[in-house]
Amino acid sequence: MKLIEALELIRHPAADTAPEVRISLICGFTPLHLATFLAAAVRVLQPERRVAVRTGLFGDLGGNIARVDPSSVGCAVVVIEWGDLDPRLAIRTLGGWKPAAMADIVGSATESGARLEKALKELARRVPTILCMPTLPLPPLFPTGPDQAGLFEMKLHRTVASLAESLSECPDLRIANPQLLNEKSPHDERYDVKSDVVTGFPYSLPHASAMGELIAGLVHNRQPKKGLITDLDDTLWAGIVGEDGVDGISWSLDRGHMHGLYQQFVASLAGAGVLVGVASKNDPAVVKRAFDRSDLLLSRDDIFPFEVQWSRKSESVERILKTWNVGADSVVFVDDSPMEVAEVNAAFPRMECIVFPKNDYPGVWNLLRRLRDVFGKPFLTEEDFIRLHSLRAAGAWQGAVDSNGRSSDGFLKASEACVVFEPVQPDGDARAFELMNKTNQFNLNGKRFSEAEWRSIVREPAAVLLSVSYKDKYGPLGRISVILGRIIGRKFQVNAWVMSCRAFSRRIEHQCVKYLFETLEVDEIEFDYESTPRNGPLQEFFTELLEGPPPVPPIILSRQQFAARVPALFHRVEGTIHV
Repeated sequence: MKLIEALELIRHPAADTAPEVRISLICGFTPLHLATFLAAAVRVLQPERRVAVRTGLFGDLGGNIARVDPSSVGCAVVVIEWGDLDPRLAIRTLGGWKPAAMADIVGSATESGARLEKALKELARRVPTILCMPTLPLPPLFPTGPDQAGLFEMKLHRTVASLAESLSECPDLRIANPQLLNEKSPHDERYDVKSDVVTGFPYSLPHASAMGELIAGLVHNRQPKKGLITDLDDTLWAGIVGEDGVDGISWSLDRGHMHGLYQQFVASLAGAGVLVGVASKNDPAVVKRAFDRSDLLLSRDDIFPFEVQWSRKSESVERILKTWNVGADSVVFVDDSPMEVAEVNAAFPRMECIVFPKNDYPGVWNLLRRLRDVFGKPFLTEEDFIRLHSLRAAGAWQGAVDSNGRSSDGFLKASEACVVFEPVQPDGDARAFELMNKTNQFNLNGKRFSEAEWRSIVREPAAVLLSVSYKDKYGPLGRISVILGRIIGRKFQVNAWVMSCRAFSRRIEHQCVKYLFETLEVDEIEFDYESTPRNGPLQEFFTELLEGPPPVPPIILSRQQFAARVPALFHRVEGTIHV
């Protein structure tokens, strides 16, 4: 992005009534154009929001970190450069570069790193934090020549690497990837010596633009996609299994190595909780024998479901989406045939459909990078590791669900279900936040929260924020629901309520309402309901419970109304709410 383009974006902000993204940009140098590029890049990613970037005092990185007010910003962006570790590592301070001073510089930088580590961990506890480690070259202060990495230079790099390693373990702190920045901004084009000396801003404009774009992506923190649907022939392996035979398909260095690379990448996605399905025009028996091969890098257990038949690919994709119960916009489809990709994309325009670039080594590499981009997540939760198991276990429920999506009393009673209620902890709950921002079908009003808003809500003394987990004899589903509200007299006001689609047809929603009435000892519950294009299951729940036409806000449910309409519940209930 050019500076003039960034300024033009900022000159045309969103409406005054639009929600605001408030960023505290913390650095020891003059932020100048970095603040401009950052604001513009965030506007590109979130055009419906206003953007405000606040900066601190020159030369006072530690003080700027300490002065951040969590109530006035949505996130903090901390940019560290070498001069923040020791002023002698920057050229605006003339502190001496004699060889005898090298050990002292390293020692000072190590102590500064330890102080920064403590300050950044405390900052991340108070407000979502994004960190950029030093991006500029070290000055030529070392006695070794530029072609040799000397002892003191390596010690400085080790100090920075150790700091980054320690901070990467903080769940509320995200570190900008230096490898990606290296690709966007060449090292020898980053530093503007004149600007650094004259104005205190050390970056060239292209480097400031690349930094702003990288940081903006971390500020935006978009939700990852949920599922990958892949073809088999000339995609997962080289060759056509129905023509070449099970032994004729390949994914080796001799033939089809990039297909093998794709296999192991897809297996890594499955291991991280991404749903993987197969849509292939093939003979099911032949495909089964192919997956019996011991050298296949993607296990049959990593995939659910297999849609292997001769019908249109879009029909197979539709059945997979129905099995997963997810929207097309949360799924990526990969196939080597441009015609098949076009056919699926026409049927599901909101789905990202990609042609597998067979015989194109750089193309496969870029495909893997693209998939990591859309499926990558800042953390893995317990639910990520049990998602596929719980999806398979849900198959046991399908035969017991009638055409209206209801399960029989006998089946529910025999399932040995347990519902666990727990308060969300004051330091935040990554899974609860993820559920609230990803769930659509059973969503009270479609509300979404920024990380800062979520933290503020969790820590509000008057709020009741409840996490709900589920398990039965078929296996655990993990945390599947979040309820947010507050008690007003003898009434409980529910401001947000979501439940995973994996938990449908088990009367968990009824158990949630019953638990609120009994534990909070209120006479009525008011739901801040709003119809959305995708929350049909929740609308059906209220319609049945209230015995009337489709619900309209506000929805107020009395204890007596609920008692008269609640079906039989067979769950074992655990947990308490502390209010």
